[in-house]
Amino acid sequence: MQVDLSGLRALVTGSTKGIGFAVAQKLAASGAEVAVNGRKAADVEAAIAKIRSRVPNAKLAPAPGDAATAAGVAAIIEAAGEADILVNNVGIFEIKDAFAIPDADWQRMFDTNVLSGVRFTRHYGPRMRAEGFGRIVFISSESGVQIPTDMIHYGFTKAADLALMRGFAQALAGCGVTVNAVLPGPTLTEGVDAMFRSMGQDAADPKVQRAFIDNARPTSIIKRLEKPEEIAEVVAFLVSREAGAISGSPVRADGGVVVSIT
Repeated sequence: MQVDLSGLRALVTGSTKGIGFAVAQKLAASGAEVAVNGRKAADVEAAIAKIRSRVPNAKLAPAPGDAATAAGVAAIIEAAGEADILVNNVGIFEIKDAFAIPDADWQRMFDTNVLSGVRFTRHYGPRMRAEGFGRIVFISSESGVQIPTDMIHYGFTKAADLALMRGFAQALAGCGVTVNAVLPGPTLTEGVDAMFRSMGQDAADPKVQRAFIDNARPTSIIKRLEKPEEIAEVVAFLVSREAGAISGSPVRADGGVVVSIT
């Protein structure tokens, strides 16, 4: 799908790898100027070089910084400058026994997956409202609806992202700014690949994927891991000028994992 985002500037947090990288690449290919973010400046530069190798005319800017801290968010905003599009993508996950999650892990998950989105939206939302146009997307997860027993702290943060999305959408009602959330299902990112490798498995193997889906996400309809590029296509539409009628919505791109028709 091709949308025209020329003349717009975007900030995609956590965009050196995975879904964030795919989103940054897609928005750049669609004509937007994209600020690429990651904790390490070297990773940001490597991601920019990779996008430019695939999208020669891409307009990209480095915006390194740790989105999990107030100081890091301030540095990212300074580097990114103004934005018409904000994709709150940065996030972490881990598998851990529900009763073995210490306070520090709960706090780290919350700071990265939730509070980062609060801080960026708090900054850019009013500016978009003053301009009469803006697009904000939270990357949530099917885990925010169907909480995984082995990652309840992750599921909690993704449910919180849905609440943030709806609340900020209501706070920006009627001003030309839309706020939505995308709910991916299990996606073949670098992080997921590392998780499989730690178990001695190849995440790219369709048989391995099917076994994981059948055991961990048996309600999946597509019966495979999703590709980051598939999620990026959904995000690109939501941030387009043509998607102005969609706001306050949890947009499911979960492969049918969530058992609901709404």
